[in-house]
Amino acid sequence: MTAPTWLRHLSTARRHVLGAAAWGGRAYRHVHGATAWTGRAYRHRWTHRIGVAAAIALIGIGGAVIGTMLFAHATIAVGPFRAEMSITPSIQGGTEVDIPPLGSLHLDSHDGPIHLKVNLGSLDQSRTEALIDDPAAISSAGEHAVEDVRTGVVRLGIRALGIAVLSALLLSALVFRNIRRVAAAGLTALVVTLGSLGLAAATLRPGSIAEPRYEGLLVNAPAVVGDARRIADNYGKYADQLQQIVSNVSRLYTTVSSLPVYEPAGNTTRILHVSDLHLNPASWGLIRTVVQTFDIDAVVDTGDMVDWGSAAETNYVTSIPSVGVPYIYVRGNHDSGIIQSAVARQKNAIVLDNKITTIDGLTIAGIGDPQFTPDKTTAEPPPNGDEQGGNPLVAAGNQLAQTIRASGKPVDIAMVHDPAMATPLSGVVPLVLAGHLHKREVSLLSAPTPEPSASGVSASPAPAPLASADGFQGPMPTRLMVEGSTGGAGLRGLEKEKPTPLTLSVLYFDEKHQLKAYDDIQLGGTGESNVEMQRNVIGADAEKITPTSAPPS
Repeated sequence: MTAPTWLRHLSTARRHVLGAAAWGGRAYRHVHGATAWTGRAYRHRWTHRIGVAAAIALIGIGGAVIGTMLFAHATIAVGPFRAEMSITPSIQGGTEVDIPPLGSLHLDSHDGPIHLKVNLGSLDQSRTEALIDDPAAISSAGEHAVEDVRTGVVRLGIRALGIAVLSALLLSALVFRNIRRVAAAGLTALVVTLGSLGLAAATLRPGSIAEPRYEGLLVNAPAVVGDARRIADNYGKYADQLQQIVSNVSRLYTTVSSLPVYEPAGNTTRILHVSDLHLNPASWGLIRTVVQTFDIDAVVDTGDMVDWGSAAETNYVTSIPSVGVPYIYVRGNHDSGIIQSAVARQKNAIVLDNKITTIDGLTIAGIGDPQFTPDKTTAEPPPNGDEQGGNPLVAAGNQLAQTIRASGKPVDIAMVHDPAMATPLSGVVPLVLAGHLHKREVSLLSAPTPEPSASGVSASPAPAPLASADGFQGPMPTRLMVEGSTGGAGLRGLEKEKPTPLTLSVLYFDEKHQLKAYDDIQLGGTGESNVEMQRNVIGADAEKITPTSAPPS
């Protein structure tokens, strides 16, 4: 390469280097200029004002939300209740009415960012006593319920507005320490809260009371607010429905307040007795609610879980695990062997068919109904007590009694389906649970009598006297408790003029496995709105004992 050529390449490289340096300088000046512009924009007064305004809005809304959640409560008198009303922020709005221990009603009453909650769990003693002394006052209380609730909502709205503004003022004062900014935060809270209340009022839907969503025991009594198809589109009808709710629940609480007092001890075992579900899907929700509400240890089912005993009905029993506690079952006359096997496959189910089991210290024996008569066409058995005629019900009761005697240990509860099976168990166990009749009955079985021989001399002695917990020696008295239909007799419950109610009972046993009290719970059948709960203490005068039931037809 010649010298001139080499010099030319060097000159070209030098020009490229100088050009790159110049470009870098220009880029640096652009970046530096952009940075300087950003700094000037950040320091601009409008940017500062927007930031302050955003902070004021955030503090104002945050203070309103916090104050509303903590202090937006009001107490009003509705019938015998001290109703506690509260407002909380919510995206969907709506209203929730809690009626412990029955459950709650959820109403799509309005839109907007606030949710109204009404709790009817507290009784006013003086007002309750007045209702007990004057039953006619219950209807009067219902008549004023609408006005009471409306007044309470207005009071609560005003209270929420004031609390929201005050909370925003206090929070902004802690943050800003500037009177103008504090005032702006208070004004923001006022506008937001007032706008939320206005939106709720503008989107109010009085008709939502006709289509509530139920939780708890009320899920099985949707007629508590009436049949939506029969409610006319006017405010007066909705007022009548609210009056009905208050009247019904008032009767429930005034009844409970006058019942015998029994306070279960910490070591009490609670057993829920259900029977005759008859494929009613609502029964499972009711059972689950009572199990959770009353802290139930086990459920005992005395049969007729389905209607026809077909394989297609086995899917119904798959809800047993959802109960969450041991489920002890005996077969009814509507339950086939297929149904019994399906129940046995459930993880928490125990099928008793001439067997004995122990649950939470209680020893329970049971046997299934020997007859399978889902269509009622099978010939009726001989009259009760006609053992010579081969009454299969009495024979099954005798079989269970022999199993209990052969076990060599005391049994606390015997489970059968048909009350006619209970007679041979008299003096063998202290308590027999049954179903089948679709109505609640409690009776004491007649004491067992020895069978006379052909010569007129007793051939088989009566059962040996047993010692009770208090040392008393004598024949064991046997109590027969027949449950109604927890499923409202299924479709059969609609055949009568008045629907069959849904019933179930909570049994309380002490540490010595003795029955001390029981609660009867009854919900009106389809189209009915009543809910009744009754506490019965063993040995109390208020306990209703009926004569032993005649054989069912």
